[in-house]
Amino acid sequence: MGLIAGASAGLLLALLVLVELRHGRPLPADLAVHRWAVRHRPAGPRETAAIITATGVGAVPYTLVMVAGIIAGSGPYGRVLMVVRTLAVLLAVQALRLALATAVGRQRPPAVDWAVHVTGYAFPSGHTATSAAAAGVLVWAAYPRLRGVPRAVFVACAAAWALAVGLSRVYLGVHWPSDVVGGWSFTVVVLSSAVLLLRHRAVRHRDVRH
Repeated sequence: MGLIAGASAGLLLALLVLVELRHGRPLPADLAVHRWAVRHRPAGPRETAAIITATGVGAVPYTLVMVAGIIAGSGPYGRVLMVVRTLAVLLAVQALRLALATAVGRQRPPAVDWAVHVTGYAFPSGHTATSAAAAGVLVWAAYPRLRGVPRAVFVACAAAWALAVGLSRVYLGVHWPSDVVGGWSFTVVVLSSAVLLLRHRAVRHRDVRH
């Protein structure tokens, strides 16, 4: 976990430096992928992407982290406590992401290319960070309780959803690809610290009970 967190922190820092050096302007790869997405957006895939992207914020991620808290907790009191803590992790990710996005102040792609309405700054992507955080917390809670094929399928489904939400932001023309990569990297860095705290609290609570 430490290696992944370190690599993510390095990637996030590199992207931040590039974005700042270019004064928020898109990278060459950003432009190439964005132009491809805009040119290959028929009604069916566009509507599907809009449905997927809508799951990246609001009820879905909050429900998932609440389920994670219920899974990770022990006993009625422990479950309520863990739900509060998993919700706090998601809120912390969103608050820190918003603070970083405001500090960077990167503009989104041209509004004429948007397939859905959006607001706010671009880097790092909010939908990407929120969905990745929800998926990460859910995997953290369920992983120790699953084995073999069910565990692999569960992790793959959670990762696929978070990946799809991030990619949908690029496909819908509302984020540059580097915004999405930045969102994933940012979330890994924040969750690495949050998961350690949650694990510590869960163990401490079990010790107190016993």
